[in-house]
Amino acid sequence: MLSVRDLEVRTAAGRTLVHKASFDLKAGEVLGIVGESGSGKTLTARALVQALPEGVVADGDIDFDGTKILQSSARDLRPLRGSRFAMVLQDPFTALNPLQTVHEHIRESLDPKFRAGRVTARAEVERRLAEVGLAKEVADRYPFQLSGGMRQRVVIAAALARDPQLLIADEPTTALDASTQAQVLDLLRTLQRERGMALILITHDLRVAFSVSDSIMVMYSGTVLEHAPASSMSAAPRHPYSLGLLLAEPSVTHYQDTLSFIPGQVPAADTVTSRCAFADRCRWSTPSCTDKAPPLADITRVEDAARHTSACVRIAEIGAQMDDAMRSHAARPGIAPTPTTGAPLLQVTDLGKTYRSNSLLGRRTQTTVLKGVSFTLARGESLGLLGETGSGKTTTARCILGLTAATAGSIELDGVDITDYRRLRGEQRAQVRGKVQVVFQDPYASLNPSLTVGAALSEALSAGAGNERAPSSLEELLGLVGLSSSYAVRKPSALSGGERQRVAIARSLAVGPELLICDEPVAALDVSVQAQVLELLRDIRSRFKTSMLFITHDLSVARQMTDRTLVLRGGEVVEAGPTAQLLDAPEHAYTQSLVAAVSGHAPVTARSDR
Repeated sequence: MLSVRDLEVRTAAGRTLVHKASFDLKAGEVLGIVGESGSGKTLTARALVQALPEGVVADGDIDFDGTKILQSSARDLRPLRGSRFAMVLQDPFTALNPLQTVHEHIRESLDPKFRAGRVTARAEVERRLAEVGLAKEVADRYPFQLSGGMRQRVVIAAALARDPQLLIADEPTTALDASTQAQVLDLLRTLQRERGMALILITHDLRVAFSVSDSIMVMYSGTVLEHAPASSMSAAPRHPYSLGLLLAEPSVTHYQDTLSFIPGQVPAADTVTSRCAFADRCRWSTPSCTDKAPPLADITRVEDAARHTSACVRIAEIGAQMDDAMRSHAARPGIAPTPTTGAPLLQVTDLGKTYRSNSLLGRRTQTTVLKGVSFTLARGESLGLLGETGSGKTTTARCILGLTAATAGSIELDGVDITDYRRLRGEQRAQVRGKVQVVFQDPYASLNPSLTVGAALSEALSAGAGNERAPSSLEELLGLVGLSSSYAVRKPSALSGGERQRVAIARSLAVGPELLICDEPVAALDVSVQAQVLELLRDIRSRFKTSMLFITHDLSVARQMTDRTLVLRGGEVVEAGPTAQLLDAPEHAYTQSLVAAVSGHAPVTARSDR
């Protein structure tokens, strides 16, 4: 169905972004494209449907079922969009027009023959909603009235409204929690099989790719490094970068003493077109790796389900060592630290939060988001808050931080009642702020883009002056998070996502807090960068005996980062206990569903139905 040969994507100024990518896709096949941010995954996908950003152009050959995509005009492609190929973007929160109902979104995507009459259109919209598991009543709702999973289902329904032969899904589950992610992936699998539709799934999560795909294409710095059947790659990756991605996935089944990650950063594609793009970060690199660009060579073995290619010139020499690394990683569960006990630093009792508002009709409404939440957190302990989006995790944190006022219950921090920050004296409020700090989810929105790293951190250091737990200098503070003093003159725009999050963590450490609230601190990061940040947080906790309240919807992160875990649902604690015990033998049906929903909860394997 789709044949791509020597695809090049460049800026108008001539910078290479994707370099000589080639692959094929059969009708009814699922291809997973994986790699870190900056690897060229999304640009490759957008080139396939001529949807590149302004100022970016593509060369090469893309043949879609007889149509030469790159040689076709926008007018020629217009009849193909929606009816022959369609695309689902990453963020369901921005993919929908907030002023349109679900019915209007899907109706405008339907074949013209269904749009003519009101009754016909309504019936077809309801049929499309049923296809993605949504009730017909959803048609009359606006996007703000839907959960994240429901929004993504609506986006999928609109994309499939004209029954395309190819669906490109760009990180369709990244913004979703584990159980909703599993539901959306299962929906995509089901629809793909029922329709015999080809699917390209773009993701940085190999567990997700293995659970859905027939074959996996690994991209790095704009180059294809490996392309193989999912079953072959999950058992024995044949490129060091693919191996590094696999090993960097935190385990959900056991604690790891050390989280594996790939050191360094993804280089700009135009700087590595004449050599192995991964050489600078590869433990097996030799001078021969940088002599010229390695070809994507056929290394198919008898046991492979289909053709297996790799762009590693040393794979015949290092393959056995890579297999040993895989076996060693799987067979060495670590020993989780002994849970911390002692006097509580934080005491939360019967915490409740209700929002009240006036409806458009003038009626007074109220929504309760927290109901009787109680827990304690000891000094030096790490406590997880686990649950789906809307379960009350972040609201709990906001109440502790004084960003939201609780409507019931009490919060005590180190003997001080902080239930209502407005009742604290100025000096007392400053002391509390010095004891508790927060690391937010999005490293891109956490920092002021107009301030240099040095200016932002110096401002925070001045607030922590006099605290013996606080770093004494900017250099010391940067060193705590593994950054050199040269970063002080940079602005956030000059940093990678992982570096920005390190700076955000440094800012929170500047006042020497005793409690660090981590609100999904790695959810927006690539898997290897995620592992680096988690290791950093582990080190901070160990060195400074810092208590942590770790908010996450990722069970593997909870396993690696917390002693105990509370599971929230609908604003209530439904289960609590030691993290290992809770994940290994969950008692509540909701916790059981979360554990069952994790892609790759069992040892990583590819699809069993292929």
